[in-house]
Amino acid sequence: MKQSWITAGKELVSRAGHALEHHPRQVTALLAAILLCGGGGAFAVASLGPDPSMLPVRQILENVQPLPLAEQSEALDTWQFNLYRSEAVRPTDTAESLLGRLGVNDAGAAAFLRNDPSARQLVLGAPGRLVHVEATGNHELQRLTVRWTTVEGSQLPTTFKRLVVERQDDGPFTTRIETAPLVASLRVGSGTIRSSLFGAADEAGIPDAITVQMVDIFAGEIDFHRRLRVGDRFALVYETLEADGEPMRTGRVLSAQFVNAGRQLQAIWFQEPGTNGGYFDFDGRSLERAFLASPMEVTRITSGFSMRMHPILHSWRAHKGVDYGAPTGAPVRSVGDGTVEFAGQMGGYGNVVKVNHGKGDITLYAHLSRMDVRQGQPVQRGQRLGGVGSTGWATGPHLHFEFHQNGTQRDPMEVARQSKSIELSAQARPQFTLAARAMHAQLAAAASANLVASAR
Repeated sequence: MKQSWITAGKELVSRAGHALEHHPRQVTALLAAILLCGGGGAFAVASLGPDPSMLPVRQILENVQPLPLAEQSEALDTWQFNLYRSEAVRPTDTAESLLGRLGVNDAGAAAFLRNDPSARQLVLGAPGRLVHVEATGNHELQRLTVRWTTVEGSQLPTTFKRLVVERQDDGPFTTRIETAPLVASLRVGSGTIRSSLFGAADEAGIPDAITVQMVDIFAGEIDFHRRLRVGDRFALVYETLEADGEPMRTGRVLSAQFVNAGRQLQAIWFQEPGTNGGYFDFDGRSLERAFLASPMEVTRITSGFSMRMHPILHSWRAHKGVDYGAPTGAPVRSVGDGTVEFAGQMGGYGNVVKVNHGKGDITLYAHLSRMDVRQGQPVQRGQRLGGVGSTGWATGPHLHFEFHQNGTQRDPMEVARQSKSIELSAQARPQFTLAARAMHAQLAAAASANLVASAR
């Protein structure tokens, strides 16, 4: 029986194939008719549902209480939005141009800035200062603020000044000057020298003033003019002094590490009660010297303490000082504490400042373009004395610097390295150890970040 079914199936398939081969159009038409019938049937089933238009409709009504937004809407209509903006004062600014960049269109405010002595001097007469304003939606001035610090000697400031120009309720402006404390915030930075020290510091985002401090800290151990190497690296923990949350200037280097030609040097700032404070290594040995190694922030030595061909007399002569190449006006600083013995003209030296440091030590700063001190004035180590110039027999702008000990001219760098340093007392040792431990961890973190960045 099973065999007969198989035989019949084969016969049916054979006939179907023969029909498709010889009558393709007829077979296609038959299949289409079957599909249409199936679709019609499906359509007939789908259309058996009720007509939606015949379904019952029910309406529901509810009472809705409106939210009390009318008073809020009225309040928003009368609300005044104030505008805030900051701009730096330009040397060519007038009251109108400065206020215009700040988005303020207020003739009364411009007239006040022009005529008020404090505003005219401390705002319009102070290029570079950052001005903050608060203005109404109509661009009328409500409040103007300027902040600045003053530096006395080589000491870091602890306070700042704040000028406030403010509109009163009855219309006119008033001016007041306030004094407030600076707030120190901690920063870290590190870098590797690829071309120059300052280039590496700029790449790491470290301010030049902090780099100069680092040079002064290690100047007794490293010759930054001649002994730096590609691959030398450094790490710093330092302060930024802020006024009302705005960075005003750099503070003090708190700790530093410098690796020069494979030799690692470290320093920490520590102030023992009753002293001016100074830098020590992490074992408590002082790095401070009585004299700075250079009267210039790191610059180019054009002629050292040695024999040289004189540029004007054209003969070999002993050069009993150090020449520093720098642009006109670059600041010149005292290498140590002392009193100004002379400030004026001195023949081929041009404008000269001489500082008496006591015990037979005198320093001389020549060819100055200006002198910022007067005879008899006390000065501190690092205090500005004047600016680089080309007065006297100078063939170009530079500083000529001499160090005299008991009437004999000495190599200033050697004197600085041999000068006495401050010492850490036994009573201060426990406090120093605690401070050094905390600072060492921060310095290690900064140095590690630099090593990771250099490896990438």
